[in-house]
Amino acid sequence: MEQKKILVLCTGNSCRSQIAEGYLRSFAAGRAKVYSAGVETHGVNPKAIATMKEDGIDITSHTSNNVDEYRDIEFDFIITVCDNAKERCPYFPFKANRFHYNFPDPAKANGTEKEIEEEFKRVRELIKDYCKKFIEENI
Repeated sequence: MEQKKILVLCTGNSCRSQIAEGYLRSFAAGRAKVYSAGVETHGVNPKAIATMKEDGIDITSHTSNNVDEYRDIEFDFIITVCDNAKERCPYFPFKANRFHYNFPDPAKANGTEKEIEEEFKRVRELIKDYCKKFIEENI
Protein backbone atom coordinates (compact mmCIF):
# COMPACT_ATOMS: atom_id res chain seq x y z
CA MET A 1 0.00 0.00 0.00
CA GLU A 2 1.35 3.37 -0.99
CA GLN A 3 1.99 5.86 1.79
CA LYS A 4 -0.29 8.88 1.94
CA LYS A 5 1.53 12.18 1.44
CA ILE A 6 0.78 15.02 3.86
CA LEU A 7 1.96 18.62 3.51
CA VAL A 8 1.76 20.93 6.53
CA LEU A 9 1.83 24.56 5.48
CA CYS A 10 2.55 27.62 7.59
CA THR A 11 3.85 31.12 7.01
CA GLY A 12 7.55 30.69 7.83
CA ASN A 13 7.93 26.92 8.37
CA SER A 14 9.65 27.60 11.69
CA CYS A 15 7.28 26.65 14.55
CA ARG A 16 3.74 25.40 14.09
CA SER A 17 4.31 23.44 10.88
CA GLN A 18 7.53 21.95 12.28
CA ILE A 19 5.75 20.80 15.45
CA ALA A 20 2.89 19.36 13.37
CA GLU A 21 5.32 17.56 11.06
CA GLY A 22 7.00 15.96 14.08
CA TYR A 23 3.73 14.75 15.59
CA LEU A 24 2.21 13.59 12.30
CA ARG A 25 5.31 11.51 11.56
CA SER A 26 5.23 10.06 15.07
CA PHE A 27 1.50 9.20 15.06
CA ALA A 28 1.52 7.89 11.45
CA ALA A 29 4.37 5.51 12.35
CA GLY A 30 5.49 5.00 8.77
CA ARG A 31 1.99 4.96 7.25
CA ALA A 32 2.38 8.45 5.76
CA LYS A 33 5.13 10.60 4.29
CA VAL A 34 5.00 13.99 5.98
CA TYR A 35 6.42 17.24 4.64
CA SER A 36 6.22 20.77 5.97
CA ALA A 37 6.78 24.05 4.22
CA GLY A 38 6.15 27.74 4.43
CA VAL A 39 5.10 30.44 2.03
CA GLU A 40 8.37 31.95 3.31
CA THR A 41 11.28 30.29 5.14
CA HIS A 42 12.42 31.53 8.54
CA GLY A 43 14.53 28.60 9.75
CA VAL A 44 13.48 26.12 12.44
CA ASN A 45 12.80 27.96 15.70
CA PRO A 46 15.10 26.74 18.53
CA LYS A 47 12.19 26.98 21.01
CA ALA A 48 10.10 24.67 18.79
CA ILE A 49 12.98 22.17 18.83
CA ALA A 50 13.25 22.47 22.63
CA THR A 51 9.51 22.08 23.30
CA MET A 52 9.34 18.98 21.08
CA LYS A 53 12.40 17.47 22.74
CA GLU A 54 10.58 17.81 26.10
CA ASP A 55 7.87 15.57 24.64
CA GLY A 56 10.35 13.03 23.29
CA ILE A 57 10.31 14.04 19.63
CA ASP A 58 13.53 15.13 17.93
CA ILE A 59 13.05 17.67 15.14
CA THR A 60 16.65 18.92 15.09
CA SER A 61 17.16 17.47 11.59
CA HIS A 62 14.12 19.30 10.17
CA THR A 63 14.75 22.01 7.60
CA SER A 64 12.74 25.10 6.78
CA ASN A 65 11.43 24.62 3.24
CA ASN A 66 9.60 26.81 0.77
CA VAL A 67 6.36 25.40 -0.56
CA ASP A 68 7.63 25.87 -4.14
CA GLU A 69 10.09 23.00 -3.54
CA TYR A 70 7.15 20.58 -3.43
CA ARG A 71 5.19 21.64 -6.52
CA ASP A 72 5.67 18.26 -8.26
CA ILE A 73 4.52 16.07 -5.36
CA GLU A 74 0.95 14.80 -5.47
CA PHE A 75 -0.19 15.34 -1.90
CA ASP A 76 -3.18 13.49 -0.49
CA PHE A 77 -3.63 16.04 2.29
CA ILE A 78 -2.64 19.69 2.73
CA ILE A 79 -3.01 21.07 6.24
CA THR A 80 -2.66 24.83 6.74
CA VAL A 81 -1.89 25.69 10.36
CA CYS A 82 -2.36 29.47 10.19
CA ASP A 83 -4.76 31.81 8.40
CA ASN A 84 -1.93 33.59 6.57
CA ALA A 85 -0.78 30.34 4.95
CA LYS A 86 -4.36 29.44 4.03
CA GLU A 87 -4.82 32.79 2.31
CA ARG A 88 -1.46 32.58 0.53
CA CYS A 89 -1.49 28.83 -0.17
CA PRO A 90 -0.39 28.31 -3.75
CA TYR A 91 -2.50 26.34 -6.14
CA PHE A 92 -1.62 22.65 -6.29
CA PRO A 93 -3.05 20.95 -9.39
CA PHE A 94 -3.96 17.81 -7.45
CA LYS A 95 -7.03 16.61 -5.64
CA ALA A 96 -5.51 16.98 -2.19
CA ASN A 97 -7.93 17.07 0.70
CA ARG A 98 -7.43 20.40 2.42
CA PHE A 99 -7.66 20.94 6.15
CA HIS A 100 -7.23 24.15 8.11
CA TYR A 101 -6.72 25.03 11.74
CA ASN A 102 -5.49 28.45 12.83
CA PHE A 103 -3.10 27.72 15.69
CA PRO A 104 -1.73 30.68 17.69
CA ASP A 105 1.88 31.56 16.82
CA PRO A 106 4.07 30.84 19.87
CA ALA A 107 6.95 32.75 18.28
CA LYS A 108 4.90 35.94 18.78
CA ALA A 109 4.47 35.31 22.52
CA ASN A 110 5.56 38.09 24.85
CA GLY A 111 6.55 38.03 28.49
CA THR A 112 9.22 36.39 30.58
CA GLU A 113 11.25 33.47 29.29
CA LYS A 114 9.07 31.17 31.41
CA GLU A 115 5.84 32.68 30.02
CA ILE A 116 7.10 32.25 26.45
CA GLU A 117 8.05 28.61 27.17
CA GLU A 118 4.56 28.04 28.60
CA GLU A 119 2.99 29.43 25.41
CA PHE A 120 5.14 27.08 23.29
CA LYS A 121 3.97 24.15 25.44
CA ARG A 122 0.33 25.23 25.22
CA VAL A 123 0.45 25.50 21.42
CA ARG A 124 2.42 22.23 21.20
CA GLU A 125 -0.39 20.43 23.06
CA LEU A 126 -3.05 21.94 20.76
CA ILE A 127 -1.10 20.78 17.71
CA LYS A 128 -0.41 17.36 19.25
CA ASP A 129 -4.13 16.75 19.89
CA TYR A 130 -5.02 17.92 16.37
CA CYS A 131 -2.38 15.69 14.73
CA LYS A 132 -3.35 12.62 16.76
CA LYS A 133 -6.99 13.03 15.74
CA PHE A 134 -6.04 13.75 12.11
CA ILE A 135 -4.03 10.51 11.80
CA GLU A 136 -6.75 8.47 13.56
CA GLU A 137 -9.41 9.79 11.16
CA ASN A 138 -7.48 9.92 7.89
CA ILE A 139 -4.57 7.46 7.78
